Amino acid sequence: MSAVRSPSTAPTSTWVRICAFTDIERERGCAALIAGEQIAIFRTHDDHLYALQQLDPYSGASVMSRGIVGTRSEVPTVASPMYKQVFDLRTGECLDSQGKALEKLRTYPITVDDGGAVLIQWEETRWSR
Repeated sequence: MSAVRSPSTAPTSTWVRICAFTDIERERGCAALIAGEQIAIFRTHDDHLYALQQLDPYSGASVMSRGIVGTRSEVPTVASPMYKQVFDLRTGECLDSQGKALEKLRTYPITVDDGGAVLIQWEETRWSR
C-alpha cells in the first residue's frame, strides 16, 4: 500500500532575498531561481520592480528576463525575445499575442527592504504523509 500525500496546511509564504536593488540595471531584466522555479525580475526607467515567470508560454523557453522592456500608453511592458509577444509587467497579461491565443505570465509580489535588498514573496505548500 502506498502513502497518500495531501497538503497539511494552506500555502505558506515567505519573503526571499534575491539581490541588491543596485544589482539590477534600469530597463533590464535578470533571472532568479527559487525552489527550482525560474523568476524574471525587471527594473523600469522609474525604478519600479516587477517579478514574473521566466518561462515564455509561447516558445516554452525560459527567456523572459532577456525580453525588451518598454511601455504602451504608460503601461510597463516586456516583449518576449523569442516571438515578440508583449506582456503587462504589472499583471502578466498578454497585450499583443502576435495572432496566437492569449496567455498570461504568473506574477510575484516584489519589494525592496530598508537595506536595499530585493525580496520576492514566495508561496509553498507544505506536504505531509
